[in-house]
Amino acid sequence: MDLVYSVGVLTIQHLQNNYQQFHDVLSFMSTVGDPRNIFSVYFPLWFHLSHDIGTKMIWVAVTGDWLNLIFKWILFGQRPYWWVQETQFYRNDSIPHLEQFSITCETGPGSPSGHAMGSSCVWYVMIISALNFVRPSSSSFHLLRSCLWICFWVIQICVCISRVFIATHFPHQVILGLFAGMLVAELFEHIPSIYNASMKVYLQAVVFLFSAAYCFYLLLKLINIDPLWSVDVAKKWCAHPDWIHLDTTPFAGLVRNLGMLFGLGLSVNSELFVQSCKGKNSHKAIFKLMCVTATLTFLQLYDFIKMPTHSEVLFYVLSFCKSASIPLGVVAVIPYCVHLLIRDEESKLS
Repeated sequence: MDLVYSVGVLTIQHLQNNYQQFHDVLSFMSTVGDPRNIFSVYFPLWFHLSHDIGTKMIWVAVTGDWLNLIFKWILFGQRPYWWVQETQFYRNDSIPHLEQFSITCETGPGSPSGHAMGSSCVWYVMIISALNFVRPSSSSFHLLRSCLWICFWVIQICVCISRVFIATHFPHQVILGLFAGMLVAELFEHIPSIYNASMKVYLQAVVFLFSAAYCFYLLLKLINIDPLWSVDVAKKWCAHPDWIHLDTTPFAGLVRNLGMLFGLGLSVNSELFVQSCKGKNSHKAIFKLMCVTATLTFLQLYDFIKMPTHSEVLFYVLSFCKSASIPLGVVAVIPYCVHLLIRDEESKLS
């Protein structure tokens, strides 16, 4: 793998040396691919357009990120910013210089890329869903399909390039993540049962995903392999200690995703959801617009709440609770409040 990594380092150096002026754009594209934006931006937008699409988006994102974690523990992928310091491939006087940025120091293993995988799986869902709104027999369908898929590939390529540019991934890692994400999204195109899943199914899924990941973690520990080996390496070679964030560790992503899935199960099986999103106002454009506006505003403000990091266990517990509350607000509480507001306005007019 050293040869593959060394070619990747040359690619990173080429990007950093020749495209430094695009740093802000590439940093933005890295943010576009951030799995956390799935829950705070894409999910609320699409859920109020179509409940099925929003539901599928969460299942795809959670399953994809869980598989990404398992693959990372299996593949033991290095990250460029620490590999150039740890490897014996170079002589001491010829270690390549890779510039680090504030978003470079991810702490999990590098392969496959979580950003590339999360971005591709969710954008794949969005493109397929958008095409389903148009009848294939219409004259504009083929043009629309071509335009949407061109947009998909442009966005994914930009996300991949951005992750390589900031030296947090090698090229082969983002390519693997890109296609793995598409496969996960395509798989859920053939699992319609998720749209009407009961709370019991959601609980079973959460328990299974957590148990499987934790058992695999214990198995690795049992054979003297530390699944969290990359955290210490990241802390050692990150240029600035304050660029290391607890929410990039493997278990942080796991509890965040399981919290989202648990919260979605609570929400879609709640009476608040039935009365608001299944009620007579649910098909009105004003109801959808007010829900989207309110949920996006709520989530942007909610993001300012930071979890305490002095205790990892407390951080994970609170992260789970915070993640579970996001779909609860998006799917049940805020739509119910909007429903009550519209109902009161209608009663005043009558």
